[in-house]
Amino acid sequence: MRGPGPYSFCIGHPLDQTYASHTLAGKSTVMNTSTNHLHCEGSAQTIHPDDASAVPGNAPLADALESALSEMTDRWMRAEAEVANVRTRAKRDVEDARQFAVQKFATDVVEAAENLHRALQRLPPPSPQEPESIAAIRTGLIEIERGFIGVLARNGVRRDDPTGTVFDPNLHQAMAEQAAAGIKPDTILETLAPTWTLNGRLLRSAMVVVAKSDPAGI
Repeated sequence: MRGPGPYSFCIGHPLDQTYASHTLAGKSTVMNTSTNHLHCEGSAQTIHPDDASAVPGNAPLADALESALSEMTDRWMRAEAEVANVRTRAKRDVEDARQFAVQKFATDVVEAAENLHRALQRLPPPSPQEPESIAAIRTGLIEIERGFIGVLARNGVRRDDPTGTVFDPNLHQAMAEQAAAGIKPDTILETLAPTWTLNGRLLRSAMVVVAKSDPAGI
């Protein structure tokens, strides 16, 4: 991109001073750079600002200006990158705060859900001879648990039964190992307590029984 030039430079003054003129509308305004008096002698050489290095003695100035411009451009780009990083971090922090602000509360609610499930498991199995009151209690607890788990799921809290999957130390806690013929080692045979997560973040590890190598197959 060209500057607002062209400029005229008068060279060869007896006092070795440089006189510069800015050509506008066909007229030349000449200024003595050291005394600010308007003056010009001899022939003038007209150049554009981009060609300032063509003036004798101006090469160091042009190099200095180019170096300063490069440094300022680098600083500007670094500042822009830093601002973008700050914005990204702030957005991520706000999103994390929104999603995980209730993590402590969710952990406590999960404990209540586990207690409800254990109460269901302690009821005797259904039978034709059982009292109607027991059957009613069982049905009520099942409906309460189903509704409770649904409310948790709608708010990002999910329960997962990992039985049959491969053991993952990041999600599961091995409570025991058990030999199982025909089953690959590290396969989860039984889930004692499920995995609970909040928007994908682990709340509580599953407690599981894991298959181990069968000595008879070695």
